[in-house]
Amino acid sequence: MQIFGRPDHKNHSLVVPGTSQKCARNRPQCIAQRILVTGGAGYIGSHTCVALLEAGHVVTVVDNLCNSKIQTIDRIKQITKKDLTFYQKDVTDEAAVDAIFSNHSFDGIIHFAGFKAVGESVEFPLKYYYNNTVSTMVLAKYCLKYGVKQFVFSSSATVYGENEVPFVETMRLLPTTNPYGETKVISERVLTDIAKANPGFSVSLLRYFNPVGAHESGLIGEDPRGIPNNLMPFITQVANGKLEKLRVFGNDYPTADGTGVRDYIHVVDLAEGHVAALENLTAGVHVYNLGTGRGTSVLELVNAFQEVNGVKVPYEIVDRRPGDIAECYADASKAKAELGWTAKRGIKEMCRDAWKWGHLTAANPSP
Repeated sequence: MQIFGRPDHKNHSLVVPGTSQKCARNRPQCIAQRILVTGGAGYIGSHTCVALLEAGHVVTVVDNLCNSKIQTIDRIKQITKKDLTFYQKDVTDEAAVDAIFSNHSFDGIIHFAGFKAVGESVEFPLKYYYNNTVSTMVLAKYCLKYGVKQFVFSSSATVYGENEVPFVETMRLLPTTNPYGETKVISERVLTDIAKANPGFSVSLLRYFNPVGAHESGLIGEDPRGIPNNLMPFITQVANGKLEKLRVFGNDYPTADGTGVRDYIHVVDLAEGHVAALENLTAGVHVYNLGTGRGTSVLELVNAFQEVNGVKVPYEIVDRRPGDIAECYADASKAKAELGWTAKRGIKEMCRDAWKWGHLTAANPSP
């Protein structure tokens, strides 16, 4: 039985002339949607907010700023020359989420908010299971209460576990090697079951790979608090002298140079993939890989960064990191066929834009 509590907000959406090139395929005009972005001050979320605003959508951000900074919201506005609404709230807080939904008529939600460090999830599993799964359930609950029918979920290629590469959406999901991946699997199942029980509820599960790079303006990028957990910000902090050397976790994997292979995707391509998924979302559950379809090893990425930017990145080989796998790259053909989306930027652009952002954060550190 369908349990939505409000009429379809789509009937009240605005048509924005002159932006049809940004819209879903086969649509003559762009439908400006009111979108709630959780974790919108974070790395991927901030770039997606830029892409949404540039496509003519209206954006509301909720972020507790536990791993992001308020300055990012101002920089989103600076890049787009558009305004957005911001709430500093935690989306596991039901009262806060209820109040936000009651104050707005959202057409859809893009859910990024969550912890994302694989190694940390192994060390603190309860922290990850609680935050990442409860936040998804709370948001889904209030989508149903307020009749918000579109839910785009930030999932991960980690859900594939140690499958054969390239990873394809139709693969049977194997047990993942870390709690972070399990939280994504659980959240996908929760959203899938809700969609089955509530016809008209539309879900897009975006399994993306390894986002790197930054906005070409140099105004937003990945700026984690403390020691970075991801490879590219670690590389940039070594290159600008903030950190002494890069730790490469393992050189005995069954890969060409012994280091782990990943499908690195430019964060702007990834952001544009979220907009494509939103604008093409129809009833039911849809699963898409967002990646380039090409694998690059850790040392290949380090060498490319040094070559493109003319800097040195000292590194040392250390033991493998718990929860990591040897290879991970996408079959991204479904997203191309159904969303008209494909990654356009290569490793050189990723390294160039990451370093441009790295210079900015080194020269102007945020509090």
